[in-house]
Amino acid sequence: MRILVTNDDGIDAPGIMHLAEAVAPLGEVTVIAPASEYSGAGAAIGAIWESHPTVTRRPDFPVGGIVEAWAIDGPPALCTFYARLGAFGAPFDLVVSGINPGANVGRSVYHSGTVGACLTGRNGGWSGVAISQQSTWATEGQAYQDAISQQKWPTAAAVAAHFVEGMLADLPSEPVVANVNVPNVELDELQGWSITEVGHQPPRSMTKAQLVERDGEPGVFDFDIRSGDLVDLPVDTDGGAVEAGIVSVSYLSRFVHEPRTDMGSAEASLGSMFT
Repeated sequence: MRILVTNDDGIDAPGIMHLAEAVAPLGEVTVIAPASEYSGAGAAIGAIWESHPTVTRRPDFPVGGIVEAWAIDGPPALCTFYARLGAFGAPFDLVVSGINPGANVGRSVYHSGTVGACLTGRNGGWSGVAISQQSTWATEGQAYQDAISQQKWPTAAAVAAHFVEGMLADLPSEPVVANVNVPNVELDELQGWSITEVGHQPPRSMTKAQLVERDGEPGVFDFDIRSGDLVDLPVDTDGGAVEAGIVSVSYLSRFVHEPRTDMGSAEASLGSMFT
C-alpha cells in the first residue's frame, strides 16, 4: 500500500513527524508536505497554471522507514493535487494528513488545510484520513507556536496508526474522507471513540474582529480578534465528543446539489432571459 503523508503546518512541524513514524510500518510512505505554514488553507491549490511552486527533496527528514520526503512551496491540497497527476510516481492508496495541533470540528472543517488535503485526494479517487488533536487553548484560529509544547502527540499517533491499519486492511469501495479528532490527553485517559455528527460550531469560536490602526503607520491596520466562552456541545457532535475525552470520527460528504423550494424569484428572473 502506498500512503501519502501531508499536513498544513509545514514539513518540519512535530505533528507530521509523529504521524509519519506511526504509519511508516503500514505501507510505502511518502511525505509530501508544504515547505511552510499553511493552516487555514482549506482545499486551496492556487493558480498553478500561472505559478511554478518550488519542490525540494528532503533526504534529511528525520523519520526512518519512509520512501522519500518532499517539500512543496504551496498548500497541502496542492501536494495531493500534484501527487494525483503522477508527479511522485504510482497512485497512492491513501492520504493521511496531520497531526494538526487543534481540533478540526464544527465549521472549522470548512477552512482546515488538514482536511482539505484529503478532500482533494478524494476528488481523484483516493480515500483520506485527517488527524487532528484537541488543544485546550484553541479557537477557530491556529495559535500553533503556543500549542506544540502542550500536545500529547503519542496519543494521536497511536489512534492514527490503529485507524489507518484497519482502513488499509479493507479499503472502502467508494473513496471517503474520515475526519478523526483526538482529545489532548494521555492514551490511557481516552474515554473511547464514537461516530459523530459534524457540529455547527467548535467548542470555542472567534466572535468578533476589529481593525486597530498601527502607531505611526497611518492607514495600516491589524486585526484584533476576540473569542467567545467555551460552549458545552452535545456529545454526539465532533466537538462535544472531543471535549468529553472521546475520539471523534466523522465521514465527510461531497459537495452535492441541495433541492430548494425558496429560490423561485431568482429562478424566475433567470428564466426571463430565455423567454
